[in-house]
Amino acid sequence: MGRKVMIVTGGSRGIGAATAQLAAVQGYAVCLSYLHSAAKADEIVTAIRDSGGEAIAVRADVADETDVVRLFETADRELGTLTALVNNAGILERQMRVDQMDAARLNRILATNVTGSFLCAREAVRRMSTASGGSGGAIVNVSSMASRLGSPGEYVDYAASKGAVDSLTLGLSKEVAAEGIRVNAVRPGVIYTEIHASGGEPNRVDRVKDTVPMRRGGDALEVAHAILWLVSEQASYTTGSFIEVSGGR
Repeated sequence: MGRKVMIVTGGSRGIGAATAQLAAVQGYAVCLSYLHSAAKADEIVTAIRDSGGEAIAVRADVADETDVVRLFETADRELGTLTALVNNAGILERQMRVDQMDAARLNRILATNVTGSFLCAREAVRRMSTASGGSGGAIVNVSSMASRLGSPGEYVDYAASKGAVDSLTLGLSKEVAAEGIRVNAVRPGVIYTEIHASGGEPNRVDRVKDTVPMRRGGDALEVAHAILWLVSEQASYTTGSFIEVSGGR
């Protein structure tokens, strides 16, 4: 196996940052995308380089097709042939009921979480597929237990967007299985990351952790380990599958 190159979208914080750093430890050259957090993205890149790894950060809004194309072209040029994509970039907005949501909010959520995942998957398949001269590869989509639980009273729109990511995982995995590409997903449960602050409740994990059978929130690195297993050769016969990293929820 030649050089391993991974793109991690939304790689400046939380699960994305943990995944980028673990991937570097495992020998991947990593391209992480970020939207707002240039300083945090630079911190991750510096930490990887200081540990002897290779990483770059690219500002890109995955909801913007031009940005997505530029992200992948930059990784091609600076790191080489893509072997793994982690579709991690995702957003949620303030907790509210469906009967309070407007179309602008719904479109923002779906543009990033659904359209962004599709566009990044498209660019990855174009590079990896043996049908177009590629050498294969692996895609891991970061879904959420919300897709199974619905997130009532909090963010049904986010949950629905992750339901779409689940369907993308299933459908795409079958589409490209004979072309050397494996497509899987992880469904994190309540994990200590900054995303909860976007929902207006920074301490959400501590509020709900007692509803988790394991009685605790998860750590981003626990999700990253599942992601890295799915992109590895150890998962060579696994596609269209989901790993729930959720403490038993």
